[in-house]
Amino acid sequence: MKVSIFGLGYVGSVSAASFAADGHDVVGVDVNPDKVAAVNSGRSPIVEPGLDALLESGAKARRLRATTSTAEAIAATDLSLICVGTPSRKNGSLDLTYLIRVCEQIGDALNDKAAYHVVVVRSTVLPGTTHGHVIPTLEAHSGKKYGEGFGVAVNPEFLREGTALKDFQHPPLTLVGHNHAWDAAPTQALYDGIEAPLYSTSIRVAEMMKYTSNAWHAVKIVFANEIGNLCKRVGVDSHEVMDIFCRDEKLNISPYYLKPGFAFGGSCLPKDVRALQYRAREVDLEMPLINSVLGSNQLQIRHALDQIVETGKKRVGILGFSFKAGTDDLRESPMVILGEALLGKGYELCIYDRNVSMARLMGANKEYIEQQIPHLSRHLCESVDDVIARSDVIVIGNGAPEFSDAVTRCRPDQMVIDLVRIPIDFAALQAHYDGICW
Repeated sequence: MKVSIFGLGYVGSVSAASFAADGHDVVGVDVNPDKVAAVNSGRSPIVEPGLDALLESGAKARRLRATTSTAEAIAATDLSLICVGTPSRKNGSLDLTYLIRVCEQIGDALNDKAAYHVVVVRSTVLPGTTHGHVIPTLEAHSGKKYGEGFGVAVNPEFLREGTALKDFQHPPLTLVGHNHAWDAAPTQALYDGIEAPLYSTSIRVAEMMKYTSNAWHAVKIVFANEIGNLCKRVGVDSHEVMDIFCRDEKLNISPYYLKPGFAFGGSCLPKDVRALQYRAREVDLEMPLINSVLGSNQLQIRHALDQIVETGKKRVGILGFSFKAGTDDLRESPMVILGEALLGKGYELCIYDRNVSMARLMGANKEYIEQQIPHLSRHLCESVDDVIARSDVIVIGNGAPEFSDAVTRCRPDQMVIDLVRIPIDFAALQAHYDGICW
């Protein structure tokens, strides 16, 4: 393919050299003539192991050259990757100066080009940036309409400094965000030689994915350090702990517990987080990340409460009352906390949970139900249909399979608020539907 890459910094230089090595014809573009001269002579403008040799190889094979001319690069290529920096301002917002300037220049060049051209955002940008800045700027300067005269895609990079070339050839995944299939096809074709899963998604999801990944990496580092600091204070080998921790690929290093939804509860997580916090206080250790966990969990319950209140309806049905499906355990169930808050605000409640109803008669939680939450147990109903008949808002509190079919029996005037994202046949759903964080 004929590819132009705008911005010969870290991401741009690595991408240019790697695409050329994969057999594509690459034109690098930068306003800095020194970077352009370095690439044309086969020298790396940045420090990255192996990049000098790869750039030299591309230049000698005449598959890689660089220029300061946007018009020249656009005329010679079919697809452009934007790899300019998006640095932070003092207040934490992104400085999009370089991105917008490049889009203006590309738009001006597209004004003189008849062929359809795809512009790919590889720079790290927040969701909404491509629709709010990139596309309008390209349209204004090219005089063309997005999707007709030019295309746009988003292709975030997952490169680590020091191992960037290896990461490019063996990434965890390749992600292409787009609105039109004809924009995605040439972008995806760039990676035909890369052995990695290829995911096609929307532009906004692709934009958000990079931030989600980096935030998660930051959380992992801070979590490991806080655990390490506590281990040192109490005389435990932190590396042995984390080595064993990482060998659990069923729960610890896995997709489990990484699905957006409602707050956690039960007999283990809240208790053990509190115990860890208490032990840290005993040894005079601050753990800001772990100390924020329970507070953030409470906020998720508050989000659900606010969502229910905003409906303006006072009759609320709750399907699922235990902290997760398939159990009668109500200890620190976030649904109990939510139910008590609604009751305190004067809402009419109708609660159904097959396991909790059985627990009233024979379960291990009988004493807890009768002594700790009798004010809520009085609102337990005998069937799902009873809840639906007596409620205006239906809240899905856990993932019991029977609830998926039940919500399709809801009336058009009812509202379904899903806290767990149960599978639903939306074609059969007549009620209004809203998820807690989707």
